[in-house]
Amino acid sequence: MTSAMAQQATGAVLVVDDHAQARQSMADILDCAGYEVHCCSSAAEALRTLDDSPFDVVITDLRMPGMSGLDFIRALEQRNDEAQVVMVTAYASVSTAVDAMRLGAFDYIEKPFDAPQFEELVARAMRHGSKRRSRVPGDQQQCDAMVGTSPAVQALRGRIRQVATTSETVLITGESGVGKELVARAIHGYSQRAAGPLVSLNCSALSPQLMESELFGYERGAFTSADAPRVGRFELADGGTILLDEVTEISLPLQAKLLRVLQEKSFERVGASATIHVDVRVLATSNRDLLSTVHDGEFREDLYFRLAVVPIHVPPLRERREDVPELVEHFSEQVAQRLGKGRCELDESAMDLLYGYDWPGNVREMENLITRASVLNSGCRITADDLRSWLMTSQASADPAQAHDRDDEGLVGMNLQDIERRLIEATLEHYSGHREQTARALGIGVRTLTNKMRSYGYAPRTKAFSRAA
Repeated sequence: MTSAMAQQATGAVLVVDDHAQARQSMADILDCAGYEVHCCSSAAEALRTLDDSPFDVVITDLRMPGMSGLDFIRALEQRNDEAQVVMVTAYASVSTAVDAMRLGAFDYIEKPFDAPQFEELVARAMRHGSKRRSRVPGDQQQCDAMVGTSPAVQALRGRIRQVATTSETVLITGESGVGKELVARAIHGYSQRAAGPLVSLNCSALSPQLMESELFGYERGAFTSADAPRVGRFELADGGTILLDEVTEISLPLQAKLLRVLQEKSFERVGASATIHVDVRVLATSNRDLLSTVHDGEFREDLYFRLAVVPIHVPPLRERREDVPELVEHFSEQVAQRLGKGRCELDESAMDLLYGYDWPGNVREMENLITRASVLNSGCRITADDLRSWLMTSQASADPAQAHDRDDEGLVGMNLQDIERRLIEATLEHYSGHREQTARALGIGVRTLTNKMRSYGYAPRTKAFSRAA
């Protein structure tokens, strides 16, 4: 695999550490994960290297002779370097972590750490940097990133600008896949807090115990595995914004603690008695009807009213069909750039099909559909027949008998995990099992692809996969 292919598939990482063994150890882990890795023994050498070559992620030690890790991060901030910075230290402290992340670091990790933990952190930093680079610089680009000129989208943009200049809590509602996180980022980008951090937390992905630790942090010894103190999301968001994604998934006991933070702007870390005061704007999203969850006793009424100070509803795609052509154009261009080939073209029948479709998965479903069509396209114009079997409902077929015949190859009745697996396997087959090309086409990292294929029962080889016996 060439260096160019590695960078396109996963990204370039700069490791900065004055300790040769530690530096090489991190480089070996990242090299095995498929990254293009370069090492420096000092911050000064790293700055010279960054003058010559851009990097997606920079891994830096805290304590180094000459320029320390914190001073190095300050220098990167002054240069407006777009690399995501991860601090590695054997001397972790809450104050050091907060300083590093307020200076612009993505996250930190404490020595000693295991390889999977380190790889996952770098992968998250890589994904975060990729999302930032995909948007045009400046505050206005946050709203411009919402594709569409329909009255519904124009009204949404106007509401975002209206509420962004305040510091009020905003509740963003809408079906899955409509772009609620994009709206949240636009609000932050237009606000007076745009220079501060935007810290997000997916509330549906964590257990109640982990959720409390993530939100408020913890002290060393707070529980069995708490070997060092950890900064919570609220503390990291001080001076900026926190996004609570799918807030209805927070447990009732923890909702009471969250209510106090909204009321008093203060909290205690798990295992601590000292009160921490923060200046944080709260944005929350939900794909559920919050009033119904309140009536069902699943969500606190007082917390609902604290969150819904300014409600914003994001319309589903079926209510703004006039944006379909622009979205198709947008996603086709994105995928073409990612694949490094010409854009796939849809004929009139395909556009008519997409325009009349109800899009139960909304914009995210369209993005996945255009990605799949682009990856598997052989150069011919895409027709309605090419797309019909991939849509999630049988409404796309005018002939019920035809739709029935396609059941074995369509997506009707399949859950999202099965749909994802089918897309990955089809793309892998298209590229003859080549991992780097498949990952690049799908817009994911090689390690992410490897882990998914292992979960499907495939045995990894050097660059391709084979079905395990």
